[in-house]
Parts: sequence; structure tokens; C-alpha cells
Amino acid sequence: MTARPQNPDPSRPARAAAPSKPKRGGSHGVGAAQPLATDDRARLLAGAHHDPHGLLGAHPVRGGITFRVLRPYAQAVTVLAKGLRAELHDEGDGLFSGMLPLPEVPQYSLLVTYDDNEIEVEDPYRFLPALGELDLHLIGEGRHEELWTALGARPMTHQGVPGTRFTVWAPNALGVRVTGDFCYWDGTAYPMRSLGSTGVWELFLPGVGDGALYKFDIARPDGSHTLRADPMARRTEVPPATASIVTESHHVWQDDLWMAARGDRPVHESPFSVYEVHLPSWRPRLTYRQLAEQLPAYVRDLGFTHVEFLPVAEHPFGGSWGYQVTGFYAPTARMGTPDDFRFLVDALHRAGIGVLVDWVPAHFPKDDWALAHFDGRPLYEHEDPARSEHPDWGTLEFDYGRKEVRNFLVANATYWCEEFHVDGLRVDAVASMLYLDYSREAGEWSPNEHGGRENLDAVAFLQEMNATVYRRCPGVITIAEESTAWDGVTRATHHVGPGGFGGLGFGLKWNMGWMHDSLGYAAHEPVHRKYHHHEMTFSMVYAYSENYVLPISHDEVVHGKRALVSKMPGDWWQQRATHRAYLGFMWAHPGKQLLFMGQEFAQGAEWSETTGPDWWLLDPSYSAEPDHRGVRDLVRDLNTVYRDAPPLWQRDTDPGGFAWVAGDAAEDNVFAFLRHDASGAPLLAVSHFSPVVRHDYRLGVPDTVSAWAEVLNTDAARYGGGDIRNEDPLKPDSTPSHGQPASIQLTLPPLATVWLRPV
Repeated sequence: MTARPQNPDPSRPARAAAPSKPKRGGSHGVGAAQPLATDDRARLLAGAHHDPHGLLGAHPVRGGITFRVLRPYAQAVTVLAKGLRAELHDEGDGLFSGMLPLPEVPQYSLLVTYDDNEIEVEDPYRFLPALGELDLHLIGEGRHEELWTALGARPMTHQGVPGTRFTVWAPNALGVRVTGDFCYWDGTAYPMRSLGSTGVWELFLPGVGDGALYKFDIARPDGSHTLRADPMARRTEVPPATASIVTESHHVWQDDLWMAARGDRPVHESPFSVYEVHLPSWRPRLTYRQLAEQLPAYVRDLGFTHVEFLPVAEHPFGGSWGYQVTGFYAPTARMGTPDDFRFLVDALHRAGIGVLVDWVPAHFPKDDWALAHFDGRPLYEHEDPARSEHPDWGTLEFDYGRKEVRNFLVANATYWCEEFHVDGLRVDAVASMLYLDYSREAGEWSPNEHGGRENLDAVAFLQEMNATVYRRCPGVITIAEESTAWDGVTRATHHVGPGGFGGLGFGLKWNMGWMHDSLGYAAHEPVHRKYHHHEMTFSMVYAYSENYVLPISHDEVVHGKRALVSKMPGDWWQQRATHRAYLGFMWAHPGKQLLFMGQEFAQGAEWSETTGPDWWLLDPSYSAEPDHRGVRDLVRDLNTVYRDAPPLWQRDTDPGGFAWVAGDAAEDNVFAFLRHDASGAPLLAVSHFSPVVRHDYRLGVPDTVSAWAEVLNTDAARYGGGDIRNEDPLKPDSTPSHGQPASIQLTLPPLATVWLRPV
């Protein structure tokens, strides 16, 4: 963390030399206050007292009012009020006290004298709690759906005084203090009070405002101290610094039209093609606001309906790509402030582009300044080490059975949707949450109460999260990265499936099986593909079991897996041709599409989070040939035709919207199928994964269409292909084929996909 020179007191600027004392009434004789009990004094000074407001501030006693102030390093403390000026007695250790013969507690301030200056401040310990009873009740129930409004650091005016309310959940702590740059990172003077059985601690600090750095100094059950970032911090320092920052939003949203219309049509009946982006490396070193000048225009030009950001929540290690989160409520400070991130989302919405963000409730890192053993004991993680340790990533798993932890995560999901207007959450690593034996050997896990391996707490959490998001945020979509055959990932939570569980309630699910099988097929040499034909057709066996997204994501182009074009066999021409044909097959296949940055122009190198996409490949001075620009142009046309062709998206979840024409042409490496929209209008998609031209290739078609015309051909010259096309409309003849009453004869380009529509 970074400490910047500041006052020991937050509410007044430092002065170089002590001025004369202000004239505010005459001096009063100050009697001795009743000494603190030895135990109270020791606990207060150690930051381990649950009720510092009961010891500090002003309190009626027999014969008057007792004042007690804790100001380390002060030379003197004087109470100032109307007609009152009274210097308190020095009790040592920074404690000052006195008893004044007053009938009631006055409206007062404190004049604190240090070696070289004197400042007038409000006394934090004269304020009532700034957190309401309803908030505390909801927190205690684990049902506070706007938790970010109750916990953390919130600038506010309290009892007529501007400042910041600090609140933190730390039920195992002996005491908690606020520390920050406003007190030279010495929190001795700012112990917080416990607000009962909820485990919440609170302190209102007058004069502290937007931009102040802070942390919580927690006294653990063993008496030791730990300095922690705020779990609810809405802004953080730029890593590797780790302090939290007080913040309030001043952004004025301009996306009203987008927000009002985004829920008009269900996403599974809408065009939905996603450009996946790692923001820090898309254009390295750009800020959120600079990205807002470039990213919306680029995505809109390519015709994608949505962007999906790899996690933007704060994370200490950039090499984790955001998947090891420490600041769940704070957009990463690497590219700007939370309002800067709002500006980027706003710009995308105004360009007609939806915004999805990756959300990571499966685990969190073990950094000793963040969530791990937050108040000295397992709090956010499960108390059973066998349940808390994530075996794959060296991280900790959340305790989904604890109501406060579940509330922390459910509220976090709605926070991103409501505070940042995001249109969807792609939930990472769902499979690791659902199974108690995930990546664990026999003997390393215990079955649930029914003897099964399902994590019932995680199931309940995901159901609650999805139900809450869909209820509170119309038009928002949740997407599961779930790599198993769990039944009902995208089924409604109130619909019970064969396994006895209600659906998880997601809107969409990544189709990891399609991705694995289709990439495996494409990686084979064409001569061997006939033996793997089923890898391309098997997906249709289960295509309607869930609402699917077809993902070619960041995970598939790193760590030796090679970029998409580099997975393809053959020479450079064949690699690019197969890449184009594969994209054409993907965009026509039932399900939504997702493509990671760099793959839209056939970048040959794996993605690097430090350098980002190889944009220089698109520079005409690099090559006059349309090697990479042609693939980018194809992606633009894929999206354009896709959005204008309801057969490709309107019935993505309806088996009646798909029919094989040639699903068994293994010897030819051909896949042909029909897609239909709600009115029955068809589109014919034909993918050919052999490097030869096939003339007069007969395919069965309905007899209701008088002629078919190419609307897309991945072999077109402008894409870098050989330009073998069916230029004239193809008229069916009465020859039955492939179970259809009529058929057409067309030319199949090598390693290409062709789309045809009725004319």
C-alpha cells in the first residue's frame, strides 16, 4: 500500500505552525474523569475492544459530562463548544479525559495540539451508528441484496457532518480499527464498534472522503493483528499496492434506451455472437476511457452483438488473467477508476453492443491481506481444510453453506449488473463448485448428507444467485462454464429434473463437448477425418439438452494448445481455409457463438497477456495478400448474414429448427444441414473439410423452394480463398435425395463452408 503524507486527523488540513487558540467562550475548570477499568483501557489501546464508543466520546455521569478522547502523539486536547473551552487531562498513552459540570452533552468539537500544529476536528465517537437496523437485520439473515450499500466505505453526511461510514463483517475479531493515509497508517485512534450478533463493525469518520486510502486492522482471536483490505471495497490501489480506496460514483449514464430495450426478446431467441476480450492486453496500456474510443467501433464494425470481458474484478497477479480475485466489488485499477469502467460500458451500449463479464465465485487466492482467514479464522472459506482447499489452483473455495458468504456472492452478482449496467455474467469453473470430489481422490472428500458427491450448498447458492439476478435485473443473462453433464444447468430453478435437483437457473451454458470434439476433428489431416466424422455430428445428439454457447475461448489458444489457425493441418493456405470453414460451420451450428480476440483475423501465435493480439498482421504493409484481413472480413460477413438470418438463431433451443441433410458423408468430409426460423423459412449450410473441389454434389432440399442462392462462401477471394463459388441461383430438380423430395447440385469448394438461402 502507498501512504501519502497526511494529517493524523482526517477532517482538517495540517498547518505548519500552531496558531493562537480560537476564541470560543471562556476556559472551564475540568474535573477528573472516572478512570477506565484496567481491562477496558488495555483492550482499547490494543484495538481489541468491542465497544470503544462506550469508553470514548461524551457521556453523562453524576455531576456532569465525562469526555474521553484517544489521540496518539497529541500534546493536548481541548473540548470546544458554544461558550465552552476546556482542556482535558492527559491520562497517558494518547488518552485525554475530563469531567465538566454540564447538564447535557453539547454540540462540540475537539482542538488537538501536536508538536508543530493544532487542528480542530469532529469527534468520531459522538456519532450514533450510521448503519440502520433493517440493514443489520438483512445482513444477519444473509438476505441483503444490496449489501454494497451497507458494508464497506461509504461517503455520506451523518448527523449533518460529511464523512465516511466504514463497516466490515468480522465476527471472530476481538476488535477492528480503521487505518489509512489520513492517519499515517496508524489506526490506534480509530477503533470500530461491534453492532451486535451480526459480526458487523462500524465507525463514522468525519472529514474522510472520496479518494482516501484505507484498510482494516483486525485483532484476531489470539490477540495478534492482521491488516486487511476491505472485502467490499469498490475501488482499490493499482496492484501490486493493496489498499482500498473510498469512492463514490459521479458517472451520468447515457444508455437509457439500451437498458430499456435489452430485455424485449429472450436471448435464446435472439442473435448472440460474442467477442471475448482480455481488456488489459487487447490494446496494451490503454485506459478504460481510451478503450472506449476504440473497442466499441471495432466490435461494431465486425458485427458482434456482445463483448465478454475476462474478469475485471481486482486481482493482484496479472498472470491469472483476473481469475484469482481479491476485490470482488472493485473493477481493476490497472486501467482506471470505477467511473472510468462505467464510461466504457456506457460507450459500448451506445454503440449497440452488450457487455458480459466473467465472474469468479468458485475460489479466491490466499493472500494474507485479503479474504483468507480474514478475521483470524476461516470465514469466507470452509472451516474444513478438505473442503476449503482448491486442489488445482492453490486457492481457497468459498463456504457456500454460510449465509453471510452466500449473501456476499449473490449481492456481488447483482452489484455488477446494477452498478455497472453489465448485461450478463459468465460464471467461471461451475463444475469445480458442483462436485465435492472435483479433482480429489478417494479419501480426500466426504459425501453429502444423502451419500452423493454433489455439493448441495453450491447448488443452492447458484440457484439463489440466478433467481436473484433474473428477478432484479431484467434483460441480464447468466452463462455457465460447466464442463460435465450436470442435468439442468439452464433449466429453471423450480423445475425438478430426473436427479431430484431443481435446475440451476442459468440462461446459457458453454458447450465444452462441442468445442473439444470439433477442434479434435479439425486438427486431423483431411485423409483421416472420415474416421472421426462422428466428432462433428455427435453434438447434435445433445444440442437441445441445454441452451448452449459454442466457445472458442482464451483457454483454447494458450499453454501449448496453439492459436485456432495453427491447430489446423497442412500448409498455410490449408490452415487458413480450414480456419475459415470451421468458423462457417460454427456460426451455422445450433447455439450461440463466442470467439476470443485475435482469432477473428487468424493470428498464428498463441495469445500472450503481456503483448495481446498481433495487430501488425492486419497492416497492408506487412502483406498485400488478404491472409489475415480476409479472415477478419469473413468474420464481419458471418456476423452480418447471421444477424439478418433468423433461421440461424431464432430456434437455437428448438429441435424443430434443425434437420440433417447429409450427416453421414464421412468419405466426403461433408456436413450439410438445414436451419429453420419460426415461420419455417430455411437456410442450408454445407461444410466441406477436404482439400479438393467436388463438382455437381447432390444434396436433398425441400420442394417448397424454387431456387437457392449463396449468401456466404468462405472460399471467396476477398477472404483469401480460391474463389470457387456457385454464382448463379441453384434450382432444385425432382430427384429425391437425403430423405428430401427434391435436390440441388452444387460445387463444393475445398476446405470451405457455404450458406444458401431461398431466392
